[in-house]
Amino acid sequence: MIVGIVGLGLIGGSFAKAYSAAGHKVYALDIDEATFKYALVSGCICGELCEEVMKEADLILICTYPDAAIEFMKKYGPVIGKKPLVMDCCGTKRVLFDEGISIASKYGFTYVGAHPMAGTQYSGFKYAKENLFKNAPMVIVPPRFDDIVFLNKIKTMLSPAGFSKISVTTADKHDEMIAFTSQLAHVVSSAYIKSPTASSHKGFSAGSYKDMTRVAWLNSEMWTELFFDNKDYLEKEIDILLKNLEEYRAALHNNDKEAMKRLLEEGKKRKEEVDG
Repeated sequence: MIVGIVGLGLIGGSFAKAYSAAGHKVYALDIDEATFKYALVSGCICGELCEEVMKEADLILICTYPDAAIEFMKKYGPVIGKKPLVMDCCGTKRVLFDEGISIASKYGFTYVGAHPMAGTQYSGFKYAKENLFKNAPMVIVPPRFDDIVFLNKIKTMLSPAGFSKISVTTADKHDEMIAFTSQLAHVVSSAYIKSPTASSHKGFSAGSYKDMTRVAWLNSEMWTELFFDNKDYLEKEIDILLKNLEEYRAALHNNDKEAMKRLLEEGKKRKEEVDG
C-alpha cells in the first residue's frame, strides 16, 4: 500500500513506523520541519505527502487535532480523488465526522472516522513506537454500516498496525463513551495532582499514585480542544463523579463507617460487573 500520514506525533509517528515496518510506502506531512526531517532520516517515511502522492495513496491517516483535520480535508479535498480511503484518528467524533462526511461528499473521496485506543502520557514523534497499536482496540465510525465489503476493506487496510479488535459505532456513541473512559480520567488526574500534599509524596507513594497521576502529564492544547468538542458528555460525567464523591465525603463527615463500607462494596461490585 501507499500510506499517507498527516501529523507525526505519537499516533501518526507510530502509524508511520508500523506501516513502514510492514513493508508499505509511507509519506507524511507535519507542521514541524524538524520532526519531518527526523522521520525521513529514521527511514519510517519515504518523503512528503504531496498532492500527487495523495491521489495515488490507498490510505490517508489524519493524526492531528480535530480542527486541523477539518482544515486538511477542506484544503486538499479537491485534489485527493476517489482512490484513497481518508481516515481521521482524532479523539472526538461528532463535529469532525459531520464535517468530514460533508467535505467528502462535496469532493468525492471516501471518509471514515476512527480512534485508536492506544497511547501514552507522552506526546511527539520521539515517543512513537512501531508496536503502539499491537493488541489495542480500534474504534471506527463509518459513513455506512450495511456494507460488509467496505468494512472488511477498512479492517484489511488497518491490519499492519496490529489492532486486536475493531469496533464499529456512531459518532454520538463514541463521544459518549470517550467522555467516561478517557476524558474524565484526564480531568481527574489533573485535578488530583494539584493537592498541596503532592509536593511531599516521594517516599510515600506507590502504584496507586502512579496510576492516578500518569495522564496528568498531558498535552494541554490538544486535550482542551477535545474537552470542548465533547463538553456536554464530559460535563455529565463530571457531575456524576462529583455526586458520588459527595457521598464518600458525607460518610466521613458523619463518622458513618457503615455507609463508607457500603460505598466501597458498591464500587468493588461495580468493578467486578463491568470488568469481570
